[in-house]
Amino acid sequence: MADFAGFAATTFIAIFAIVNPIGAMTFFVVLTRSYPPVVKKRVIEKAVLAATVTLLIFAFVGNNIFLFFGTSIPAFRIAGGILLFSIAFSMMQGERSRTQLTAQDRQEALEREAIGIVPLGIPMLAGPGAITTVIVLMAEATSPALDTVRIVVILSSILVTMAVAWLMLTYADRIFHRVGRMGAYAISRIMGLILAAIAVQFVILGIQGAIAQYFLP
Repeated sequence: MADFAGFAATTFIAIFAIVNPIGAMTFFVVLTRSYPPVVKKRVIEKAVLAATVTLLIFAFVGNNIFLFFGTSIPAFRIAGGILLFSIAFSMMQGERSRTQLTAQDRQEALEREAIGIVPLGIPMLAGPGAITTVIVLMAEATSPALDTVRIVVILSSILVTMAVAWLMLTYADRIFHRVGRMGAYAISRIMGLILAAIAVQFVILGIQGAIAQYFLP
């Protein structure tokens, strides 16, 4: 029971931290400040739907990447951990990782209304880091044996995270007014620290798996 609770907590925190709805909320407030409420609502719906569908697709087909490229789960854990740590480091520095939002994305977002899918939904909410996290977690839940309970936990964590993201974006103006820009940055940095610890754990598990798979008889 303790192992299940620990896995459930770690899974949700990892997905929530890397999706980082707080950072997305800050960008959303600044970008849509001149938008009427109806347009804001449509942008939120598109963003959450696009991010949810993307993460669910990679949750179910992500493991096929290992077969297609001939890579191992330990290798993907190590690579994923390094990627997550780089994102976490940017978050702790108060920056948005370049793997999630580029200067070109910002410029394009200002030039069109369909920002719900790109860049808000992808890659801000469902960026490379979030996709990698979901794939690694699903790999752990399906290897060496299929663990239905863990799979349900991962899928539930994705849906709950996106539900929270929807709420935060819906009430972004109120939250941002109360918390302020500095408050949002502070929370984002705390999330970055938590994500860094999880990233290091991914690397440790990857190294342990690689040693067991390639170096031990």
